[in-house]
Amino acid sequence: MAESDGQEKARWITTVIMSSSFQGHEISASLQNQKHRIRYSDSVEIGSIIFSLSGVAFLLADVQDLFLTNREPFFDKIKMFMTIHRNGFLLLSAALHGSKEWDVMFRIQQRFLGSNLRIIPVHNTAEAVKLMLTIAKTTSKPYLDNIRCRMRKAKTQIVEQSPVWKMLHQNQLNCSLLNTS
Repeated sequence: MAESDGQEKARWITTVIMSSSFQGHEISASLQNQKHRIRYSDSVEIGSIIFSLSGVAFLLADVQDLFLTNREPFFDKIKMFMTIHRNGFLLLSAALHGSKEWDVMFRIQQRFLGSNLRIIPVHNTAEAVKLMLTIAKTTSKPYLDNIRCRMRKAKTQIVEQSPVWKMLHQNQLNCSLLNTS
């Protein structure tokens, strides 16, 4: 992959802290295959994946498990997760997001309305890993600064090339000429 200026993009690699329950899981294998450093911890909530350098955390849950068990312990788990991680995402995994799955998502949204919990439906491991890496990468300091710089440049270009801006600039010049005469 090459950027527009001809330089090759550096591969983004980070350290991921995850619950020990993910040892041998597809998600940890996928992250390790992409050369990310994995650290397992018994002290993080079961199902948690933390990108500490980016300041984001993810709680992975299978919607099918919620159909079989009482939801209150899961809601308590989400509440604990949100008190620990202020920038947290709940990834609800289901092969197909049908009406029952959307109903579960709606109930979670209702329960945590007003909190900073963001719920994202995912269909499989590959999609979950790609989504987590995208969010973690865009919220990491070097990439965030780069995005802000690009946004400022784009804003400047839009304003400078805007016909309205040109018209206002022309009117200002005309007013200046009238005032000096």
